[in-house]
Amino acid sequence: MWKLTKLAAVAAVLAASATAGAGEVEVLHYWTSGGEAKSVAELKKIMQGKGHTWRDFAVAGGGGDSAMTVLKSRVISGNPPSAAQTKGPAIQEWASEGVLANMDALAKAEKWDELLPKVVADIMKYKGAYVAAPVNVHRVNWMWGSSEALKKAGVAAMPKTWDEFFAAADKLKAAGLVPVAHGGQNWQDFTTFESVVLGVGGAKFYQDALVKLDDKAINSDTMKKSLETFRRIKSYTDSGAPGRDWNLATAMLIQGKAGFQLMGDWAKGEFLAANKVPGKDFMCAAAPGTTTSYTFNVDSFILFKLKDSAAQKAQSDLASSIMSPEFQEVFNLNKGSIPVRAGLKMDKFDDCAKASTKDFVDTAKSGSLLPSVAHGMAIAPATEGAIKDAVSQFWNDDKVSVADAVKKIAAAAKTK
Repeated sequence: MWKLTKLAAVAAVLAASATAGAGEVEVLHYWTSGGEAKSVAELKKIMQGKGHTWRDFAVAGGGGDSAMTVLKSRVISGNPPSAAQTKGPAIQEWASEGVLANMDALAKAEKWDELLPKVVADIMKYKGAYVAAPVNVHRVNWMWGSSEALKKAGVAAMPKTWDEFFAAADKLKAAGLVPVAHGGQNWQDFTTFESVVLGVGGAKFYQDALVKLDDKAINSDTMKKSLETFRRIKSYTDSGAPGRDWNLATAMLIQGKAGFQLMGDWAKGEFLAANKVPGKDFMCAAAPGTTTSYTFNVDSFILFKLKDSAAQKAQSDLASSIMSPEFQEVFNLNKGSIPVRAGLKMDKFDDCAKASTKDFVDTAKSGSLLPSVAHGMAIAPATEGAIKDAVSQFWNDDKVSVADAVKKIAAAAKTK
């Protein structure tokens, strides 16, 4: 784990107080695609409506890896932004460096503990105090279908099992279409992989193998079957997949060139931005075998310590705006996700979002609400990175056997 020196941490705070102008918030994020950019523009509008100046600090790259590299550089150099998009265990790691602001006064005044599910609230806290504000809940284990492509291939319904999926993929291939739109980046590879593990092994196996990193689960026949299924999916992708951004893969479905995409519900934001209608132009369904489970990704903003009172006020207003019903509704309508704040009316949301909200509540009760490993919600970043690399190596190199992949994943799981 990268560590800030105490000196650098002090420098960060001092520089922040010196550079943050009155009523100004600088926000680092990686929401740069169509649906995402539209969403973040709403937050900017709300902040400007409160009289604050918004400095947009966007770093492209859907998984956020590039943004985190830039953020570390900024903090070490003593010039952090007011807020930065971060999530999962990385929130705790930043907080442990002593550079984050305690937002408890605001959280208590606005009753965040009552508005947020405990599983989400706990992720936003460090040693019992809020240091981050959550924006939304994404379901990761979605599968999207192009109505145009499926109709052309004679696929009548979204597949519920992997056998049905491969049968549909064969029909799409025979129709001259790309069965699976994919972007060859390690977080995209793992987004597919974790849905396969969940679909093949179920919620308990997913928890044991990918969250608890249990050696017995990783070395099991179920993991081998998961890897075999994962490799089979690769054979249905196109030669242009390596390096493709996720939203360009979604565009292949929008254009009717590809049948399926295994991707979180931010993909829906792209369909909606292209004026496509759910249930008509595109279909949503849980990834094969995962109907009764839910892998989640909660976007959030960590808030850095600032000494200037005007900067603190602007930062507090930013956190309050993020949690406001107004922003929660409009942001999630654009982004494709669902509100993290409990009790909001869902009448403006589409059927995919309504299904996601119901499943989020149901799986929380059943014990099959699971953090996404691919999206930084489950394990330490260093371990996550090592496992992602092992899985992507298997995806990209057919010479790597299933047995070798199991060994590499098991070794990566021990990375600290």
